[in-house]
This record gives sequence, C-alpha cells and structure tokens, in this order.
Amino acid sequence: MTTPPRETTDGIGFGGLHEAVNCPIPDFDLPGGHTLSVHDWTSQSDLAGHIKDATIILTTTIRLSADVLSPQVTPKLRLIVIMASGTDCVDKEAAKARGITVRNCPGTNVNSVSEHTVGLYFAVRRKFVDLHSIMVAVPEDIACDTEWKMKGGLNERLRTSDGEAPLLCGDETVGIVGYGTLGKRIKALARALGMHVLVAERKGMTPRPGRVSFEVALQSSTVLILCLPRTSRTINLISTLELQTMPRQAILINVARGEPAGGDISPLLNSDAAGLNLVLTPHLAWFAKKTLRNLQVATKATVEQWCTGDTINRVA
Repeated sequence: MTTPPRETTDGIGFGGLHEAVNCPIPDFDLPGGHTLSVHDWTSQSDLAGHIKDATIILTTTIRLSADVLSPQVTPKLRLIVIMASGTDCVDKEAAKARGITVRNCPGTNVNSVSEHTVGLYFAVRRKFVDLHSIMVAVPEDIACDTEWKMKGGLNERLRTSDGEAPLLCGDETVGIVGYGTLGKRIKALARALGMHVLVAERKGMTPRPGRVSFEVALQSSTVLILCLPRTSRTINLISTLELQTMPRQAILINVARGEPAGGDISPLLNSDAAGLNLVLTPHLAWFAKKTLRNLQVATKATVEQWCTGDTINRVA
C-alpha cells in the first residue's frame, strides 16, 4: 500500500525520502533548507515517481536496483541512507558507477537483536512453543484426558534429538559465525550466562588468533549462531552437509539478514518442517524503543554531515 507523502518545504529542494513505516524520519537541520517528502511505504510500481526528483533517499528494505539507480529514473540522486545495518537492498555497484554515496546505520540494533537471540535460545532449548501448544490444547471430547494427564508427565517432549535431557547454559558451547558488533555483543551475553564461546573464522580461511575454523565451530557447538550480512559469501552457508556435521543436540539460531518469507520460498514454512523444534519470528528482532532512537540519531547525523562534506558510515 502506498500512502500520500507528507511534505514540508523550507528553501531549496534537498531530497525525497520514503519508507517511514519502519522508523519515524528525524527533523533535519540542513544548510539552505530542504524539501522533505515522506512516504510510509512505497510499492515498486510507485517507486520511480516518488524518487525522480530526490537528491537524497532514505530507505530500509525497499529494493533500489540498477534500473532504479539509472540516470533516467533518478537523475538528481547523490546520497542513499539505509536506516538499518543491512545493505543488500541497494545495488551498490550501480550506485558506485554513478558516484552516488551509500551509507547505513551500523550498530543501532545491536542490543535488541542480541537480546532476541538469547530469547530464541531459551525458546528452542526449552521447547516453549511445543509445550505451550500442548498445554492449551483442549480435546474436542471434554471427557478425554489431555496428553499430560494420560502420560503423567511431559518430560519426554523436552528431550533433545539424541534422547537426552536438555543442556543448561553452563553445558553449552556457543559458536558465533559473524563477529562484528552484533557477534561481539552476543559473545558477552553468552559468557554472562556461563556458556563456553567459540568464534568461527570465515568458511575456507585459516583461523586468526582467537578464532577456530568454520568446521571446528560446526563440530563443537551445541548452539550455533549466525549473525551475518547477506552477501554472496553468506547465502546458503548452512545446508545439508553442515547440518550433518553438527552435534545431534545442537541448536541453530539465525539472526542474520532476513526477508519476508512464505511457504513457496521457505521449506521452514511448509509441511516439510512439521515436527521440528522450530521457532520462527518475523524480521522484528531489531524493533525496540532504543533502536528507533538510535536510527533517528544516526540518520540525522549521516545526512547532515554529508551535506557539510563529512563522510561517516560509508558503504559505497
């Protein structure tokens, strides 16, 4: 759905901005004034019309392809600011070819995503979703007993795939794949919970000091956490061979770059996943009051400093 823009004008035109549905657009203090056009959401069919006069574009997830970044569609464009850490929504090579600066807002969601990661760990290790479903299931025939009453207990439901009782934090070995700001924060939280932590080197590379090889991380981790950007090197990083390498009681947590998914493109959302100890959340691990404030501060600083000739958080 596309909503009409909210426009304010002060002096010369300075840019067009969209996708305010994810985070409120901050107020900018720009030299010479600016024209601000805000769209809560923009469909691909309406995108060209919304940005044709823009010198600056703010976006979060809307795809800015090479066609969109062509001189015919965006003749005035000079700056793209991604109000997020991930940058895969922008064709950076096309932007670079035209001399369009691309910047992001790194580190703004680290606290919320790392806490979400810890929540996913407990939800999967303690099988909260499965146990909740059993608890609220009411037999159609009220005379029938629930599974809990019939079996006298549900501890079998909590066992791991090797038939053992679940591990506690102090028994876990956490492998972190992707050791940027988020990976470092997850490491600190995991250690605070008493977990042993391994930092994986990039796949196919000799481990640097303080890291283990990607293969050792797979073989040793009872909890493997992916916190990676979406790039050609990270797509399909974990598949059948890697899963077979991991211990049977291992948990895989993916807080890497996400995207809207449906049963037609994700096997985790169709019948193939039935019976798995699986917890799925939408792309909302970032969403928190502090994250929104961080994004506004980072976006405001990025735009204003670029207008004065300063460069921060440059991607391309």
